[in-house]
Amino acid sequence: MDEEKIIQMDEEVVRKKQKRENTMEWIKDILIAVIIAVLIMQFVRPTIVRQSSMEPNFYSGHYLLLSKQAYGLFGNDPEYGQIVVFQSELPGDNGRDKLLIKRVIGLPGDTIRLKDGDVYRNGEKITEEYLDSSVQTYSPYGLDYFYEVPDGKYFLMGDNREVSMDSRFEEVGFVSKDAIVGKVVLRLYPFNMIETYK
Repeated sequence: MDEEKIIQMDEEVVRKKQKRENTMEWIKDILIAVIIAVLIMQFVRPTIVRQSSMEPNFYSGHYLLLSKQAYGLFGNDPEYGQIVVFQSELPGDNGRDKLLIKRVIGLPGDTIRLKDGDVYRNGEKITEEYLDSSVQTYSPYGLDYFYEVPDGKYFLMGDNREVSMDSRFEEVGFVSKDAIVGKVVLRLYPFNMIETYK
């Protein structure tokens, strides 16, 4: 076998080895990306608003990021004014129960009173700066109505009170911590409205 053939064989072996190494690098990079994505998805969940119940603060088509562990791994409880997404028992168009986005108004043990279009929590009228000044809040069960929030439950309402199906209605009712999918921490889209939330 002459020297030229030996050189060609050596080059072929080197090429095959390089190709194998490149393939292994690609596989390794893909695996690392998948592992990182899985880890991120344990903490963050993207969601798109599909309803008008939180207008004028969130409109249909807004793209949000939820902290899935805000009330789990980190041991925190929902607080007044936080915006959460939860699993309701309302049937959706896709045959599954709807995810709803609402604001935390009452904590376990609170008394919520809706009177004269205003919200009273534990006897104190609350200021809701996130609402349009013309918004009136009523119960479907009367103009002056009390709700007593049970232990382990939360009273949630949408910002667009005229159309929001929320804890005021027995179809939704009080929401357990377990039903909360996550807390809204970031609006990513539209880009001119990017905002973080506590």
